[in-house]
Order: sequence, then structure tokens, then C-alpha cells
Amino acid sequence: MTTLLDLAPARRSGQSRGIASICSAHPDVIGTTLAHGRKRGREVLIEATCNQVNQEGGYTGMTPADFRRFVFEKAEVAGYETAGLILGGDHLGPNPWRHLEAEEAMAKAEAMMAAYVAAGFGKIHLDASMGCKGEPEALDDETTARRAARLTKVAEQTARDNGLPLPVYIIGTEVPVPGGAWHALDGLQPTAASAARQTIETHRTVFRQQGVEAALERVIGLVVQPGVEFGHEDVVVYQPEKARDLVGVLGDEPSLVFEAHSTDYQPREKLARLVADGFAILKVGPGLTFAWREALYGLDLIAGELDASYGERPLAKAMEALMLAEPGYWQRYYQGDAASQHVLRHYSYSDRIRYYWPHPAAAGAVARLAQALSGRTLPPTLVHQFLPAAAEHAGRLDMAACLSLAIRAVLDDYAEATAAQ
Repeated sequence: MTTLLDLAPARRSGQSRGIASICSAHPDVIGTTLAHGRKRGREVLIEATCNQVNQEGGYTGMTPADFRRFVFEKAEVAGYETAGLILGGDHLGPNPWRHLEAEEAMAKAEAMMAAYVAAGFGKIHLDASMGCKGEPEALDDETTARRAARLTKVAEQTARDNGLPLPVYIIGTEVPVPGGAWHALDGLQPTAASAARQTIETHRTVFRQQGVEAALERVIGLVVQPGVEFGHEDVVVYQPEKARDLVGVLGDEPSLVFEAHSTDYQPREKLARLVADGFAILKVGPGLTFAWREALYGLDLIAGELDASYGERPLAKAMEALMLAEPGYWQRYYQGDAASQHVLRHYSYSDRIRYYWPHPAAAGAVARLAQALSGRTLPPTLVHQFLPAAAEHAGRLDMAACLSLAIRAVLDDYAEATAAQ
């Protein structure tokens, strides 16, 4: 965990550096990320969220131990040395069970925490800020901190029982919930400096009261809202002047950095400025699968041009049929008339289509595309037409290379932005 522990000292020494947090369970994203990390000689931080991976399987069907095996298998294929691999648990708290009474939800959160730490997840984001059944939607700082301290006790004991290094922790949360906003982004403001200070001080006080003060030495960061977000069709980019007071908090907190969520789609120069201002951990997830889907849809068009028997956009049509048949992942998020919802299902920055790729129908459609393009080097003219971002590589691309290139383009932005400045 040297990389994470070094972030605040590097900032104090005047050499800001950061790390991208890859929040995805997509096989191509994970595999490409690890290959990218090997090529650049960089540590790789991969995180799973409480809803995505938990002791009950989450929406991926994976427990923390399953997820670790999955990532390590990808690392072996990519030739990435796992000594440089950091696994993190994001938003670990009662969120998946908030429909239950608080005590029952917290008991499940404790079991989840134990499963994450026992599986070797060394970076833990403590997030007990959400209310459970009969409680306010967002809890006050003291209640949040008490529940975070309770989860920290479990994490610390589990690490000791399993002979594992003690975790490092991130405290605080951000609004909205993980995955991007699904409401209007008008008036988005950074976290108030006073609110950030209160969160820090309340956690310190409560952790001491609850007997987990030793863990405070390993609280390395605070999740705040720097004033960045993405919605379905728009992106709010970082404006340093609006975050000036918030950034000033780090002047009084030399042991901490900020963690910024929903940094997807930020321009590279904005990512670099976030790191320079102390937002040393940059979360990215939907932006990676969005880039992968974008390339996949371009390949769907290329295959139709190369082989009339393939048909007209059968992959996109298969995804439309699947999402209409099983609307649970998008229906309450995408508003508007039928035409607007159609566009959002496929092209929203929220990228809720990512939940459907593991489905057998989607996997079958991707496999059919792969078969149509098997053994083909894509004609340069079709690459220029349908995958213009890959045009400079035209003449030497196949399907796998196109998909990898799309993901790598996003990873390159984060690698450059988080390099020592």
C-alpha cells in the first residue's frame, strides 16, 4: 500500500501525484487496465462497490473473494505483477440493505466488510452515510461516523485474524450516489470547506471514543465533491476557482488527500489540475465502458459494410431488444419520450447499458460480431469512417485491438494526469 500512503507526503513535499481508481468489473476493462499498468510500470488500483460485489454476490454475482480471483486471473494473462495491484472496496456500508432496519443492515455491512478485508482488499472507503428503513435519506456526521467506526473495528480485527496488512481508509461520501447523476446538474457546487472540516473532526472524535483511534493513522483521504459530475448528456468540468476554499482545507490536514468520484469524461488537463489541487485519487468507471461500447458500435457498422449477411447493426438491435425486455437497470433513470429514452439507453454518459453486457443475449451478439470480423484486419477507410478516434492506427487494427485502444485512450488521460507534477 506504499503508493496510497505516499500521496499526502508527496503533496507536502511539493510534488503532487495521484492514482486512478478503476471502478469496473468489465473483463475487457480490467484486462486492458492491467496490461496498460504493466506497459507503463505503474501501480494499478481496482475497486469494487458494495452493490456490485458483496457477500451475497451483488449485481455481478461475485463475492469479494470471487472478484479478487477474477482480477488476479486477468493480471496473469496481462503479465502484470500483482505486487503492484491494489484492491479497494468502495462505499462499504449498509447501502445494499438500506430497505432494512438499521441494525439488520449494519450487521450485513459488517459481514461484507469482513469478506472484503479477508479477501485482501487493502483500501476501504467507509460510507455509512445513507439512512436505513425509517431514517432520513442522508444521516448526520455523528451517526455516520459511529457506524463507520463500527465497520472499522470489523476491518481491523479481520485483517489481524488473517495475518494481513491493516487497511488504509477513506472517509466521507459524495452526492449523488455512485454511477453519475440522473437529475439536472444545474447549480452543482463543491463541498463547503466547513463541511469537510466537520466530517474530518467528527470522525476523529468518534473513532477515539469507539477505541479505533489507531486506524486514524491510516485514514488517508476524504471523499468530497470538487464540482465535477456527469449526467446523461452533459459533463460539469472542474473549475478550480470554485473549489479554492475546499482545497484550502488540505493546508491544515497534511496527512490527507481528497478522493474525487465521478471524474469520468473530464478533459486530461482538468484531471491534472484536480491532482495538483490535492484530489489525488480519481475515480473512473462508466467512462471506460462507454469508450468500449462506442468502439463496439463502430465495429458493428464496419461488419455490416464488410459482409451483407451480417445485417444492419445486429449488435445494437440485440441490445435494444434486451434492454426493452429487461428494463430494470435503466427505466427509472431515463426520462422523456420513447425516442429520447432510446438514445439514452445506448448513448447516455451514465452508461447504464454496461449492466447488460454479461447477459447471455448480449454476450451472444458480441460473439457474433467477433465471428464476422474474425481474421480480418480492418480496412483503413472503414476505420476512418466509423472509428475516427483510431484513424492514426488504421491499417493494422482488428476487433480486439480497436476495443483495447478505446479503453487505453481513457487510461492514458488518467496516467498522464496522475504522474508526478
